[in-house]
Amino acid sequence: MSTLIEVRDLSKVYIRGKQKVEVLHHIDLDVQQGDFLALMGPSGSGKTTLLNLMGGLDAPTGGAITVGGERIDQLGGAALAKWRASTVGFVFQFYNLMPMLSAQRNVELPLLLTKLSAAERKKRAAIALQLVGLADRAAHKPTELSGGQQQRVSIARAIVSDPTLLVCDEPTGDLDRQSAEDVLTLLQALNREHGKTIVMVTHDPRAAARASRTLHLDKGTLVSAAEAMA
Repeated sequence: MSTLIEVRDLSKVYIRGKQKVEVLHHIDLDVQQGDFLALMGPSGSGKTTLLNLMGGLDAPTGGAITVGGERIDQLGGAALAKWRASTVGFVFQFYNLMPMLSAQRNVELPLLLTKLSAAERKKRAAIALQLVGLADRAAHKPTELSGGQQQRVSIARAIVSDPTLLVCDEPTGDLDRQSAEDVLTLLQALNREHGKTIVMVTHDPRAAARASRTLHLDKGTLVSAAEAMA
């Protein structure tokens, strides 16, 4: 199994007024192709910041991030946007769906950045919705769907461009238990049956248990499970 993500000596500092806030401290991390990694830690531990850095949504203050052989910390804005569009699918806690668009149109949105025809975009969106079990809800708008169904639409949107990597930030955080279990089962299937590499931030041990492995962050550093429990 090859390494997909290499994080080396990664640091992130935010400047707030005259104050420097060090969020991540010299992180080293490898994620293998086909891995399903859960990142856990208390609020403010830096787990979402680390996720955003690996997904190319933010830039590090120091260190290197290599994804699929590409040093993404060295990419400029336009090149990074193009890399994200072709490589990463994003799943957020609050779905981020466009309320006036149908499920089908929401799923198509990432494909608007490509040169695909309208017919091909529609076809790929339909396949993605079928994969998440919502082919019969394609014409429904978000307000006509349950929270669990909206999250599955967002997952269909994340996979429609066939990304190498899925980054998920608290994907079950706004769901009831049964809907959360359904979403986690879907993520497991995408990992095991479709080979998607997944990095998921979660505060829920039951969600983390669905991953292949779990790493813990505390105050911007990676710690062992025993240290996290202390």
